[in-house]
Amino acid sequence: MSMKPPHSKKVSYADYLTWADEPRYEIIDGTPYLQAAPSRQHQRIVTQLTGELYTFLKGKAREVYTAPFDVRLSAEEDEHEFVVVQPDISVVCDDKKLDDNGCKGAPDLIVEVLSPSTWQRDRIEKLNQYQKHGVKEYLLIYPNEKILEQYVLEKNNFYGPPNIYSIEDVFCSHVLPEIEIPLNTLF
Repeated sequence: MSMKPPHSKKVSYADYLTWADEPRYEIIDGTPYLQAAPSRQHQRIVTQLTGELYTFLKGKAREVYTAPFDVRLSAEEDEHEFVVVQPDISVVCDDKKLDDNGCKGAPDLIVEVLSPSTWQRDRIEKLNQYQKHGVKEYLLIYPNEKILEQYVLEKNNFYGPPNIYSIEDVFCSHVLPEIEIPLNTLF
């Protein structure tokens, strides 16, 4: 196994599978990105939200996963897939998308907690990839600003304008409409 990915060519999922387990990488359009360790604040938000989602989904035919959890956005069985991401939180409502390597196809809900090293990629490149591959709901959490930005896939397969929630608000999911999360519990 090679210890780090080559940076001189477009890399695929097949390449990714040959790399050592650590450090963690994502691939977006064939470009590998090293994943830095998240901050304590980032992890607290992820843990709190995952707990809320896990409690809500317990006993239902839906599952919640946290990074590191490989998401190959294409539903096709293709080792030449050029997008492999590790969202902070993924909710999968169709267990046929799950295999021993993670998720094959778009999760229904993805959450990214923004970090200084990833915010541009999360807001632009990943947002475009998630929209392109049909992620129904994409949440961006801004820890310092205490804001949650919600993108919902519309019938035209594009995200509409984001819904913005602040610390005083109660978040309501589009994919999981029965869940309500007071945002002051996350921040």
